[in-house]
Amino acid sequence: MSHYQPRLHDVQFILNDVLHAPQRIAELPNFAEVDADLMHQVLEEAGKFVADHIAPLNRVGDEVGAQWHDGHVTMPPGFKDAYQAFWQAGWASISSATEDGGQGLPAVLDSVLYEWLSAANHGWTMAPGILHGAYECVKHHASDSLKSQYIDKLATGEWLSTMCLTEPHAGSDLGLARTKALAQADGSYRISGTKIFISSGEHDLTDNIVHLVLARLPDAPPGPKGLSLFLVPKFYPDGSRSAVHCERIEEKMGIHGSPTCVMRFDEAQGWLIGEIGKGLNAMFVMMNSARLHVALQGVGLLDAAWQKADAYAHERRQMRAPRRAGEKSTEAADLIIEHPAMQRILHTQRAWIDGSRVLAYQTGLALDQAKHHPDAHQRASAQRWCALLTPVLKAACTDQGFEGASHCLQVFGGHGYVSEWGIEQNVRDARIAMIYEGTNEIQAIDLLMRKVLPDGAQALNGLLDELSQSLGASQHEQHTRTMFDQLRAISQEALGVQQRPDGALTLNWIAGDFLRLSSLALLAWAWTRIAATPGSDTPRWQDPMRALHNWVLPEFDMRAQIIRRQFHAA
Repeated sequence: MSHYQPRLHDVQFILNDVLHAPQRIAELPNFAEVDADLMHQVLEEAGKFVADHIAPLNRVGDEVGAQWHDGHVTMPPGFKDAYQAFWQAGWASISSATEDGGQGLPAVLDSVLYEWLSAANHGWTMAPGILHGAYECVKHHASDSLKSQYIDKLATGEWLSTMCLTEPHAGSDLGLARTKALAQADGSYRISGTKIFISSGEHDLTDNIVHLVLARLPDAPPGPKGLSLFLVPKFYPDGSRSAVHCERIEEKMGIHGSPTCVMRFDEAQGWLIGEIGKGLNAMFVMMNSARLHVALQGVGLLDAAWQKADAYAHERRQMRAPRRAGEKSTEAADLIIEHPAMQRILHTQRAWIDGSRVLAYQTGLALDQAKHHPDAHQRASAQRWCALLTPVLKAACTDQGFEGASHCLQVFGGHGYVSEWGIEQNVRDARIAMIYEGTNEIQAIDLLMRKVLPDGAQALNGLLDELSQSLGASQHEQHTRTMFDQLRAISQEALGVQQRPDGALTLNWIAGDFLRLSSLALLAWAWTRIAATPGSDTPRWQDPMRALHNWVLPEFDMRAQIIRRQFHAA
């Protein structure tokens, strides 16, 4: 089994040549010193670190896994040393502010790093995966006193954090949460309750763990408006341990190297973050950041599966592949990479990986622009992109991460189903990304019911108008423009359906189809940008481009038909 290898050339082609990232970052005063050479240097070293320190631990993380005993969790061999090297080398703090001890680099570089980390070792990456979101939450919503104690530890990654939302009876509906918070005379609170599915709720990677916990005051109203957010550390500044206990870790299908914990809070002392009753507002910073990272997990895990399948297809010999009429057979004709069925699988997954990278890296750039661009119009445009693309990317990339990994396993035949080659771990690990940080069904509802319909589809139409300006007259660009027109038309039909007595039910039926429709249109646009880039006329880019148009984009018409059939059903 080979370890995952970050391929810097592919990433730089998309960042530098397709998206012109260095020039766009140069427009942001905060990154005046960041140029193409610096970005190359950072990503080159990041790739080396991932390949040398993180990827080799993937198998032991899966086979040994995190171990629980008497409330303590021991991580798989090598995990702790790798994490200590990770944060001490500054990789945990790439995009944290310099005044907090971070590197102050663009978020898009962080996006690439976490894609590679997830591809190399999903279980290990779960531990720091929520870190930047927790840092942003504390930075923007915590009191000065809390920030003085915790912000630099989170910014640098010296301490890790959790996001404690889910309870046994309250999964996606956080308004049902019953964890209690009681105010104390000294301004602190006592937190009591049980949280489940808490990634890295207990471990031995760092000296402290900062828990961010949703809880409800006794007089709080029911539902989500009654939730407040609290910071509860594993250890307090005086060295005493909080009344937070890990009751067990879950036995799971995948990501065995990540402890998924049941956490019990027994009147644990904590402090309010943000305002009373606005806990979800404070935590929203974490969830958006986490959802982009989960989208990149889907991209990375698919790339990891593709690398294994592609290498195997170039080594495995089987019956001779069919040839075109008059085409001579070669010595390589019995390699399975020569078979059309295998080429279709590999080129199709490559189309998703490359197109998704364009969209995900564009989102990373948009995060930087929304935060730092001097022009208000550019900031608003970037924010619109992030609002609309986050649910699309989270759902589409993780769906394909799992489905595509399963297709890559098919390249191995029976060998893929046994553990020797490692591809079955990719399939198992990828499945969770479709569920956590808001299931993909919730992402679809969020897109249609909260992002598209409330403003009469103005934000979506504005985004499509902006993207259309980059389209030329080629056949593929004209096809993309037609897809945009259909997406606009279906959005307008949805506004009409919304007024019907059965409107809400009908729209919920087709929300997943609408998100998929949107993702295919955006994927088509992403590939028009690749096609318009000098250097894309090689088989490396032309093969997946053909696969996109032959085997991916035809789904668009099918999804449109499904939606309209529901709209017109009696």
